[in-house]
Amino acid sequence: MHLGILKKIIFSSFLYINFIQTGYASEFLKSNLVKNRDNKVTWSKFSNDKLPSNSLNFALSNISEEYPIKVNFIEDNQLPLLVNLNEKKKELIIQSDKQFEENNVVYAEGNVLVLYKNYVLKADKLIYEKINQNVIASGNISLTFGNQSFEMADLQYNFINQTGSLYEVKGLINTKNFLKELNYEFTNTDSKPSEIIKVVKKNIALNTPLKVQNWFISTDKIEIDGNTWKSKKAFFTNDLLELNQAKLVFNSLEITPKNEDLIVNSSLNYLILDEKLSIPFWIGKRTLNASEDQFLNRWKIGYENLDKDGYFIGRKFDQIDLSENIFLNLEPQFLIERSFKGYTKSFVNNGASITSDKVKQESNFSDYFALNSQINGNIYNWNWEINKQLNSFDSKKFINAVRLKTKFNKEIYFLDSKWDISFFGVYRDRIWNGSLGESEIYAGYGSKLEKSNSWTVNGVSKTEKLSIGIGNFKGEALHSKNLINSKKSNLFYSLNQKFPILVTYPPNNFVDSSFKYIPKPVTKGLKLDTKLELYSSIYENGNNQNYIGFGIGPEVTFGNFKRKAFDYTKLSVIPIYRVKGGDSLFKFDQIADKFTLDIDFDQQIYGPIMLKSKATLNLDEDSENFGDFITSSISLNWKKRSYEVGIYYQPHNEEGGVAFTLFGFK
Repeated sequence: MHLGILKKIIFSSFLYINFIQTGYASEFLKSNLVKNRDNKVTWSKFSNDKLPSNSLNFALSNISEEYPIKVNFIEDNQLPLLVNLNEKKKELIIQSDKQFEENNVVYAEGNVLVLYKNYVLKADKLIYEKINQNVIASGNISLTFGNQSFEMADLQYNFINQTGSLYEVKGLINTKNFLKELNYEFTNTDSKPSEIIKVVKKNIALNTPLKVQNWFISTDKIEIDGNTWKSKKAFFTNDLLELNQAKLVFNSLEITPKNEDLIVNSSLNYLILDEKLSIPFWIGKRTLNASEDQFLNRWKIGYENLDKDGYFIGRKFDQIDLSENIFLNLEPQFLIERSFKGYTKSFVNNGASITSDKVKQESNFSDYFALNSQINGNIYNWNWEINKQLNSFDSKKFINAVRLKTKFNKEIYFLDSKWDISFFGVYRDRIWNGSLGESEIYAGYGSKLEKSNSWTVNGVSKTEKLSIGIGNFKGEALHSKNLINSKKSNLFYSLNQKFPILVTYPPNNFVDSSFKYIPKPVTKGLKLDTKLELYSSIYENGNNQNYIGFGIGPEVTFGNFKRKAFDYTKLSVIPIYRVKGGDSLFKFDQIADKFTLDIDFDQQIYGPIMLKSKATLNLDEDSENFGDFITSSISLNWKKRSYEVGIYYQPHNEEGGVAFTLFGFK
């Protein structure tokens, strides 16, 4: 590791793991500093008793001799104390009620405040031995740098040996910015330390949808050995309000910074839910970058009947770096139900058309395994993604067992708007088309230009989508099993609006410990949903298909999801009618369902137990599928403020599995 980075990290050992409480820093900055620097000052010396020998550990690092540490005391006439901090990059500034130096040992006591670059350390007492380069701090220690905040009881660190210990550590880590802020330096426009001081314990929190970037950590002891941070046991939780809903327990944890990554190693770890259910998981040795914000179990259990003959289990491997900006992800799968049955119904006969009916065949050992793989990256500002699915390792079934999707896309500005432009290619892409059932695009390629906007006007939320596409496709014909080939262009526009009729909004979006089952407050009442859709497609032979669709219906929400039973109900019912002209050449994009009813129903049953269902009902009396659910999904969920786990099944395409979600807060 570069010596400059080592220094920055090791000073994190001197400054690394603890929070400064809001309000304290301003008091420090305003206080009369260095009241007495006389050697005669009466001062109770730091205890020689051994520091606590607790059993837990987590993290710190080192500084190299490349940068000598210079200690400056703050004089009364030097206030405000941060004015020249940028020019004093290599200086350690100590502020306290009492401080003096004796025999090359610096003593500080009472509201001790240490400043170094963007690091802010606070303690009750501090001793710095200049010759041995040893630092000892005790009493209400707190540390902040950027968005990282920590608290601890005691700290000791030797800069020469690059070893030390931290005790009774609690902290709040933002994984998105952690590595960047370790190496960050103040500029003249940066916030002062008094403005970035955080508090570990939170009384309220705000949900951050789709992101888990803030983690509360706790450990009894952290050992520092060079640039490696070690902990026998460390606790992480995404819930900033309390620890008992969901937490990750890491055993024999070792963390080593390397360039812009973290090398993480641990033994068997556990995900503990509600202090009752303990789920073991193994991460081994992994390299994490700033884009990875959570340690999650890589094992997956799912159900997929059409391609995998039922239940399967999969495990994701560590990401493989193919080049600087291109990465490979692999998920091998074992097809449990296929192996038990000894046969498969997922493939057509050898030599038969891909559109032929699937038949029952005896399976062999190579049929028991599948593989999902993904290559993604960025090339010249284009995002690149290739997804491949292999549902058998039998070479004789390869043509029938493989599915492939690829996409290149990037954002552009066109007509004063932000658009997404993409180029795509598919091989054997499965499509579910309502009452027509499953169809396939045997092969296809093309391009799309699309944009979406969401906004609110006078309480009315609006979502608008526009898509223009062109491509060449080979797929199953509309009225036969034959494969046909045709160029196709299409235009699609939709506008969804929600009008508040009788709505009660929460006073704010914050939650506290009283919100046991949901990550954000409920907006209750009645809304009116409206949908408008416009679609037009043209095919190579001159055929065209067009429709206009419109729908309107209520969305009603009751309850607060706080009481034990039936305290939350959400129901949305929207009939949609489509006026259609013309037909497609293909089965996969034919508009066959002219009149449908979309139903979305969520119901708390008892405590965290929640039933969720979504379905589309065919109401077209001229259709042979009149009265049937053409799409459907049902799940039974265990829903809490910090996490949600559910078992789901989709009858229409015979897929299901277990879904697990951690909610993020700030």
